[in-house]
Amino acid sequence: MPAITADAATLLTLPRVPLPSAADTERPVRSITTGPRGYEGEGFPVVRAFAGARAADLDPFVHMDQMGEIEYQPGEPRGTDWHPHRGFETVTYMIDGRFAHQDSHGGGGLIADGATQWMTAGSGILHIETPPAELVESGGLFHGIQLWVNLPKKDKFASPRYQSIEGAEAALLASADGGALVRIIAGDIGGHHGPGSTHTPITLAHTTIEPAAELNIPWNREFNALVYVLSGRGAVGPVQHPIQQGQLAVLGPGDRITVSADAGQDSNRPALEVLLLGGKPIREPVFQYGPFVMSSKSELVEALEDFNAGKFGTVPPNALMPHRV
Repeated sequence: MPAITADAATLLTLPRVPLPSAADTERPVRSITTGPRGYEGEGFPVVRAFAGARAADLDPFVHMDQMGEIEYQPGEPRGTDWHPHRGFETVTYMIDGRFAHQDSHGGGGLIADGATQWMTAGSGILHIETPPAELVESGGLFHGIQLWVNLPKKDKFASPRYQSIEGAEAALLASADGGALVRIIAGDIGGHHGPGSTHTPITLAHTTIEPAAELNIPWNREFNALVYVLSGRGAVGPVQHPIQQGQLAVLGPGDRITVSADAGQDSNRPALEVLLLGGKPIREPVFQYGPFVMSSKSELVEALEDFNAGKFGTVPPNALMPHRV
């Protein structure tokens, strides 16, 4: 897994996850759901991570796909063509493989092996995400996450913005026993801050938990708490609910999140890989239609009209386009 990692010696030198205090409480498990498999864009496989969870429990998040994990043959890699967004932020985190991005407001670059692309669609943007030509030609491993973070009504028409976050910029922490590595992409965990700049207060982290190890981590009481298993098997919460690849746990209130890895893991997935995410609920109406996430039906109609009128910008000259062999 080329996402930023650390060997045993390096883990010993990393800052430690703060230990619990006597007053801290564990977040209980409210629900565990299994994401169905489907296809996105031009036909790349995804797991619909949030399917089956209550929208109120997900707030401020709207949607999340696990892209892959798949070993493409030459000519197979797929992405999206140019398409619009308005009213939220898209977060693309690449664990393995490469995705190229370009948008109508000048943002763009290659997202690869632990890097994150954070795009604020705001008032409206056109963009494309597609495997680079060399990956289409050669094939290879492809695995990542796309997360949609809602914007409150007051920020729905914010100016579009693009952030490129390299994997090495993530804040790294180790669990008290050194059995887990935490990569903070955005937000704060125990006084350690990730590099992502967000309109909506959230925390996003990717953690690797070695077999039989446990991670007990502080979590902002004002945020909701979601645990998604990217690969492997383990348990979550104070009474150790079993959880495995493709499953999402929604947690209740409290100060800490506990996730442990089973002693036995598959040979091709030697550790438990987990995404931890949470944010301050917006608690406003959400009206979604395809790539638009707005606060009312009238705003959805306006988004469609503005897109059709060309108000989201234009596809730039010599634009990035899907590559075919």
